[in-house]
Amino acid sequence: MEGIYFPGLGISFPNVPSGFTIFGMEIKFYGLIIAIGFVLALKIAMSQGKKTGLTEENYVDYFLWMVIPTILGARIYYILFNLKEYVGEGISFGESLRRMIDIRNGGLAIYGGIIAGVIVSWIFTKKKKIYLPQFADNITYGILIGQIMGRWGNFFNREVFGTYTNSFIRMAIPVDYYKTHGSLSYLQSTGVINDTMLQNTEIVNGQECITVVPSFLLEGLWNLGILIFLFWYRKRKKFDGELSMIYILGYGVGRFLIEGNRTDSLMVGPLKVSQVVAVLCIVTGLAVMIRNYLKLRAGYELPCHRPVSKTKKSEKEEESSGEADGVKMITYGGEKTDSEEENPPNGDEMMEDGGNPPKS
Repeated sequence: MEGIYFPGLGISFPNVPSGFTIFGMEIKFYGLIIAIGFVLALKIAMSQGKKTGLTEENYVDYFLWMVIPTILGARIYYILFNLKEYVGEGISFGESLRRMIDIRNGGLAIYGGIIAGVIVSWIFTKKKKIYLPQFADNITYGILIGQIMGRWGNFFNREVFGTYTNSFIRMAIPVDYYKTHGSLSYLQSTGVINDTMLQNTEIVNGQECITVVPSFLLEGLWNLGILIFLFWYRKRKKFDGELSMIYILGYGVGRFLIEGNRTDSLMVGPLKVSQVVAVLCIVTGLAVMIRNYLKLRAGYELPCHRPVSKTKKSEKEEESSGEADGVKMITYGGEKTDSEEENPPNGDEMMEDGGNPPKS
């Protein structure tokens, strides 16, 4: 009953609890994994930021700023598009409030968290006088790490899956799991578990199971692919903000495709909210990237901080000369060290004017 299986791949997890109890307190794996995701996201952002001329303290401060707002944003977004689960006839005010606060069993929408994170980033970089596109490129690695981790939280909760399938990638979940936890009737009423699934069950490990598309796994692998690409491309990027735009575009494409067969999507009328937002991400990413590529082609100079690893030789040179940390400002017209850059851009100037006009 507590197992999760991938019979087409020959993979079995006979016992997958949703959490554990310590000193009488129930700890959900979902929340624990989200917490670990935040820590890993901070670690990778600090590492990449240091390589592009920003301090680790910049990212520690930012994460202290954004942890609570992003969780609130993700939760509020989910509640707004799923109000019937929290407010309605027969649900008291106290019970409604309790359900809204309890996130241990899921109910966080990544788009809400990202929107909140973007707002916090804009405010933070303005206050700290940090160049937003440069800062955003390094944060992007952390966002992807957090998303990949979060999808494994969905695994433990047996959620974020797609329609019925009998393909080799199918995920089998025992029907008795939902019966025992008292959620089968609710999931049937909301269409998350539909008649097609229940009419095409498969016996796996002696248990009757629904077999569904593991959407959480597909999205996690898609995000991993984007992350690997960004690590490969980071030293080849053409302008600050390009990595974050590649993420926004790439994630939008993947989310649009994967969301198409999910049965638990947040809806606005006949439209899936995540697919609408995914299209906006695709358009935004493409528009900014095309605009800046055209600027570069026309001879404009755009700020571009590429990660540079120090060598022992450069470290010794720094000690003797008192120069900066070896990070270079790469522009379309050539290279400038950051010590030569008298007035580096701050905030979101790149998004406003796309760089400096070509020199005559």
